[in-house]
This record gives sequence, structure tokens and C-alpha cells, in this order.
Amino acid sequence: MPAPAAGGGHGNRRRRTRKDLLEAAARLSADGHAPSMEEVAAEALVSRATIYRYFPNVESLLAEAAAHAVMPDPRILFADDPATDPVVRVDRAEAAMHEGMYAHEMPLRMTLAQALLAGMKAETAGMPLRQNRRLPLIEAALAPVRDRLDTATYDRLCQALCLVFGLETMVMFRDVLQVDPDRAREVKSWAIRALVEAALREAPPPAPGGTRRRRR
Repeated sequence: MPAPAAGGGHGNRRRRTRKDLLEAAARLSADGHAPSMEEVAAEALVSRATIYRYFPNVESLLAEAAAHAVMPDPRILFADDPATDPVVRVDRAEAAMHEGMYAHEMPLRMTLAQALLAGMKAETAGMPLRQNRRLPLIEAALAPVRDRLDTATYDRLCQALCLVFGLETMVMFRDVLQVDPDRAREVKSWAIRALVEAALREAPPPAPGGTRRRRR
């Protein structure tokens, strides 16, 4: 269930460009070096002006690049995983994201703060505020049961799980509820099971011949 892109093809290109910039900054930062805008522009094969359309300064770019670098890659996460239980897979995905977020909490908080401050300006300009990293991870985790869920139920489940994954949830547990990471992980694991199992109970019955009917 890819999120609709603002501006169609232009929106998709903006998201790809933004992702390319983050990956270039992450590569240059891998050895502890803090690259300049010029270095990132050269690595990404774009102009400095292009970078400034997406990030107000090099600090905001590098803060989000740190977040981008710690995000688990679903292709690697599930490459050697024979599990087909969606609860197990989604929980594994969240556990990997949880570990990365708490290990890199400060740059991630900086990323969130800058995204919130830049919100209205970026929205008006049609620029993506942040990369949509959690949804592809959730979709990869749910892949074995995708055909069991009608489109409406699948979309609702993905969107509900997005509330469990992510930096905003970490801030809520840490700052509002004031619970430690282990307790936060326990609660999120419980929520994942509840949401996935609820969605599967709504799944349409198999059609004659053993195939599932997928409602639209």
C-alpha cells in the first residue's frame, strides 16, 4: 500500500532525490567524517542548490542521514527468515527498528524537531518532510499474508502499525509515559499482536477452491 505521492510523478522524483541525498550523506559519514554540503552534492551528483531545496543546512541533512543509516533493511532482515507468522515478522521488524532508535536517540530527536519546525514550509513547497521508512518495513513483514486481507483491512492494519513503529512512539514512551526501553518494547510487542490478529479475524473466508476473496 504505497502512500499516494503528492504531485504524482514529481512527488515520486522528489522522494527519490531526497533518499539519494540521505544515502550519499550516510556513505560519507560512515567513517565518522562530517561531510560538507559540497561533498554531499558531489557524491549525489546534484548541485548544492538542489540540496537546499530539501534541507535548510548541513546539520539537518546529517541528522536525518544518521536516522536513515540505522533503519533496518527489510531485504536483509527477512532474507534468512523462514517464518510466515505475520505477528512474528512484524514484531521482529519493530524490534530491529526499536534497537536502532534507542541506540541513536539524539540525532533522531534532532531530525524530528527539524521536521516539525519545517513542516508548514515544506508542505507549502510540495517537498517531502521525511522519508517514509516504516511503511515499506511493515509491508515486507506482512508480505506472507497480504493475499489474506482485503484492501481496506490491509491499509488500515498498515496505518495502525505505523503508530507503533517510529520515533514519535519512542518520544511518547520516553518523555510522556517515562518508561524504559524494555517496557516500551514489551508494550509495542503486545500491540502488534493485538492489531495483526484483529485484522486477520476480519479476513474474508476462502473462496471455493481454496483461494481467498479479496474485497476492494
